[in-house]
Amino acid sequence: MNKSSLLGRIALLALTVGTLTGCATITRGSSEALVVESTPTGAEVRLSSGEICKTPCTLKKKRKDNFVVFINREGFEPVEVAVISETAGAGAAGMAGNVLVGGIIGAGVDAATGATKRLTPNPIRVTLNPLKTSP
Repeated sequence: MNKSSLLGRIALLALTVGTLTGCATITRGSSEALVVESTPTGAEVRLSSGEICKTPCTLKKKRKDNFVVFINREGFEPVEVAVISETAGAGAAGMAGNVLVGGIIGAGVDAATGATKRLTPNPIRVTLNPLKTSP
């Protein structure tokens, strides 16, 4: 086998491997850190998906999921924040790269894993209002 034939086979193998995986899945991953902060700190955070923490906290969440964040602290009005999964600029660029290179399978992987998405809002920053007391 001559040198140019070997280089051609290596290039073909690299192209094949590149189209079988999702670019955004590799570069961005399918989950992200959701940051929740409150003023005052120490508020209980409950997600509709079941996770619980106290502010400030960070939770690892799948990019493709939608959920509600409930933030509560005794003596303050509770807050609800809807978190949605939306297409991210970097995710869309990764998907476009898949399509341009001919990686329909890679584009499918990115779409299925949610790697082209981002959670919004993130970070979640809230200021809790004191409960109103009756005179």
